[in-house]
Amino acid sequence: MHYRFGAGDLLRCRFAISPRWETAEAVRTLKLPERQGYHLPWLHGIREAAAGLDLTPLWLLMPHRGHNPDFLCPPPLGPAVTFEEELARVRATDPLAAREEIRLSLACTPGALESETGRELLADPERAVRVLADLTERAWHALIAPHWPRLRAILEADILFHSRRLAATGLAGLFEGLHPDLTWSENTLIVHRRSHHDRDLDGQGLLLMPSAFVWPEVIGGYDPPWQPTVVYPARGIGALWSRAAEETPASLARLLGRARADVLCALREPASTTALAHRLGLAPSSVSAHLKALRGAGLLEPRRHRHQVFYERTPLGIALATGVPPAGS
Repeated sequence: MHYRFGAGDLLRCRFAISPRWETAEAVRTLKLPERQGYHLPWLHGIREAAAGLDLTPLWLLMPHRGHNPDFLCPPPLGPAVTFEEELARVRATDPLAAREEIRLSLACTPGALESETGRELLADPERAVRVLADLTERAWHALIAPHWPRLRAILEADILFHSRRLAATGLAGLFEGLHPDLTWSENTLIVHRRSHHDRDLDGQGLLLMPSAFVWPEVIGGYDPPWQPTVVYPARGIGALWSRAAEETPASLARLLGRARADVLCALREPASTTALAHRLGLAPSSVSAHLKALRGAGLLEPRRHRHQVFYERTPLGIALATGVPPAGS
């Protein structure tokens, strides 16, 4: 897959987060064991809620290879859209356009067109849009919404990291640092896949979306007229569901106090006060006080991203949390 950039496209690359996309990929992860390694604690926690969902209609439109209906996961229009805003766009889909996308998707899975669910989706596309949107909404509330503060925090931290990488290395360094299957060459972003697809961006630029559930893949998607988009695995997913308190060294807890040491150790990736409070099960006011103290001791530094402040460890903070001395010491 080749995305060809013109001069204007270089100025129109942006990042965004899509709760609707994370919901879809969480549903897909339930279906694919090869994706589940990083998410076992989450899978254990949502087992009962997932058992109450019949996800067959959505799974049927998630072929292993081939067309996934773009109308079910439209690229977000802004950097921080809500799930409700995204779902409203799904519900507003033209039934005739939806039927064609559903047909293309079903054709990619042997037997899907002839299945009872497949026939029902095609027979009444207006109802199909409603059924798929309702099921997506139930999946959001059961699988993602209870964990959204934690998920959003890791996605926002990824964007903060890569925004700084873009400033330091330019587009070539940014793209090649997102995923091993991305290559930048002669104003073209190449997504290495078996299928070949060329697209001139024609001034639309490129939307970049980190995802907690897409690992180990990188996905280049959306046919015209949709916004060209690349979805890549967010950094730090290996620690996404871990409890920082279980990893806090006893010696560090004696030095700083248990709660303050937990906060320091939880900052494996930059995070906001709210995200840390959710991760650690502490009140935001308590976390804020600990962050202030750790910053005053030279162990943390704040970084502002849009309307939020993210905290990350300084070299001294990293050395205390990991036991690894700063470089050059």
